[in-house]
Amino acid sequence: MTADELLAGLDAHAARGTEFEALLEAAVEGVHALNPRFHWTGIYELFADNVLRLGPFLGAPTDHCFIGVGSGVCGTAVAERRDLNIPDVRQITNYLACSSETRSELVILIRDGETIYAQIDIDSHEVAAFDDASVADVQRIAHWLARQYAARAASGRAA
Repeated sequence: MTADELLAGLDAHAARGTEFEALLEAAVEGVHALNPRFHWTGIYELFADNVLRLGPFLGAPTDHCFIGVGSGVCGTAVAERRDLNIPDVRQITNYLACSSETRSELVILIRDGETIYAQIDIDSHEVAAFDDASVADVQRIAHWLARQYAARAASGRAA
């Protein structure tokens, strides 16, 4: 699957009125299928209490269902308000290991301007698994999801 195909599929789901949670699940499934080096893919949603909560994911189960802003790679991305591409998680002092096999991690914020709604988190068992093209593809999906989150918030349905 390509990012263009995934975005077209997500557009089709949205046009059919697919429920928001099902859109998130479809996005996770599609992102996971973008690259064979993506071994764990999930969405963490940011709540008003500054805690990221795990939403839909594919891959091995994780104990990290709640992550405070500033903790680990996911929490650091929110605290620093930027995407993070970590080529080797063994070099990160505050890394929260979801799997002993994980070697690299990519966190792309789902945001609209200054508002951060969530993030796409991807782990790989390979060092430096995320090249510029794969980062750009995931950013495109995150941008699409940000529009969905913003529309949901504007309608008053946000959590």
